Amino acid sequence: MRFTVAIRAFFAALFHASMAERIATALQPEDDSSASARIPAPSKPQPAATATPQRPVRSDAVSLLATLQREARFVDLVQENLDQYTDEQVGAAARDVLRDCRSVIDRLFQLHPVVDRQEGQSVDIPAGFDTGRFRLTGNVAGQPPFSGSLVHHGWQATRCEMPRWSGSDEAADVVAPAEVQLP
Repeated sequence: MRFTVAIRAFFAALFHASMAERIATALQPEDDSSASARIPAPSKPQPAATATPQRPVRSDAVSLLATLQREARFVDLVQENLDQYTDEQVGAAARDVLRDCRSVIDRLFQLHPVVDRQEGQSVDIPAGFDTGRFRLTGNVAGQPPFSGSLVHHGWQATRCEMPRWSGSDEAADVVAPAEVQLP
């Protein structure tokens, strides 16, 4: 359950700025000054904590986008004005980008269908079903259990291994560095 919520939150934050703000707010530690007043001070002095250097912070969304750009040129394709190209040229470029994007997603998330059935087959939805796992469309009336035709099998990640950021704070939001060829 927690894994599913984490993945849903990740993609909601990645694609919706308002959701990213709400999630960031929810993740802030609570400032409860009255709780610190109830905790007695230690009776003997504590040794000073050694300062550990804090690693630069980078959003996992930016890390994913940077990985898709580095390994599949995804951002380049999406940002390109395609009006000047024929459908055949766009299709040829997209084929390579999509293949490489799939490789990245397979490696980082290892996706599997939520429902292991072919689209068009009958699926029974039990009472108390999880709305995060099933989205009902069509004539949704009455109470579950429901029976319907599978339109899309859905996807679920069985792992999430995002690359760790080791760069500077200044470059944390850089999806792809500028490339400069020297003479």
